[in-house]
Formats: sequence, structure tokens, C-alpha cells
Amino acid sequence: MISQSVFLEKEEAKSKDELKTELDTLELQLFRMQDNMKKIARNAEIIGIDQTRHDEWVIIYAYRDEEMCQIMLHNCSRPYRGDWHSTIEAEYKDNQNLHIAAIKGEENKGYGSVLMKHLKEVAHEDNVQNITGDIVQRDFDHVERLEHFYSKHYFDVKIDHQAQCGEIIWNGA
Repeated sequence: MISQSVFLEKEEAKSKDELKTELDTLELQLFRMQDNMKKIARNAEIIGIDQTRHDEWVIIYAYRDEEMCQIMLHNCSRPYRGDWHSTIEAEYKDNQNLHIAAIKGEENKGYGSVLMKHLKEVAHEDNVQNITGDIVQRDFDHVERLEHFYSKHYFDVKIDHQAQCGEIIWNGA
């Protein structure tokens, strides 16, 4: 009950104009989501709809085969024109391991966390036990952010600062 009363207090503190703006924004996002899903579904497998920590609605979609898995995210505040806002690219190393090759896209929007959640779901669906990845020298200008990100998602993170390399391992068993 406490969380419900806190929610109601937050909503009551908003003016009618603020609530109308929020409702209009949500309505626009839902309209775009419907249109975007039609366009995305022509070429990719839609694997989910989610919300970021900033309350933005996003569509998660994938291209998969026996060798690779690319999971992409499109923000529903913008029309889909064939482009993604963030992606995780991973390779199936064998029946037990999925190796992250790259995470690309807009930073500090919560997109990486949404994508990681869905990558783990894909791993479970495919009976993959481990997700691995490498931290390489080019990552060392933001290695602290990477370490925080992977730790937050329950990866074992091993970094050799002197050699400027590292590895990440998630065991989903």
C-alpha cells in the first residue's frame, strides 16, 4: 500500500497541463510503436517491447542464425526508417557459449540494459549456458563504465589494467 500512496502523491503533485503533456507523449509513442512494429516485422523478428529507465518505449528485434545473434533496439519516440538506436552483436561459439562481439549505439539512455536483458532471454531460449566477452585496449577510455555495466548485469568481470585487457563471463545455469 505504501508504494501506491507514494505513486498517487506524485501524480497529484502534477498539474493538469503536465498530465496532459505526458498523456499526449504516451499516445504518440504508442501510435509510433504500432507503425514501427509493422515496418520492423517485415525484415526482423520482434522479440519484445520494453521501457527504459527514462520511461521511453522501445521495440527490441533480432536477426539470428546458427552463427550469430544481433539484437537491436528502436526508440518509439521516433519513426522507424531502417535504423536502430542500439545493438548487441554476439556470436555462437558452440552450443554452450554466446560471445559478445560488440555493443553499439546511444549511451546513457538505458538501452544497453534493455538489450542485455533480452540477450539473456535469447540465451535461455537457445539453451546457451554462458555469455562471454572481451574487454580490449580500445575500451580502456571507458573501462570503469564497462566494469560497472557488466557487474550490474551479474557478469564476472576480470580486468588486467596493466595489460589493458579483460574478460566478462555470465553463467545462466
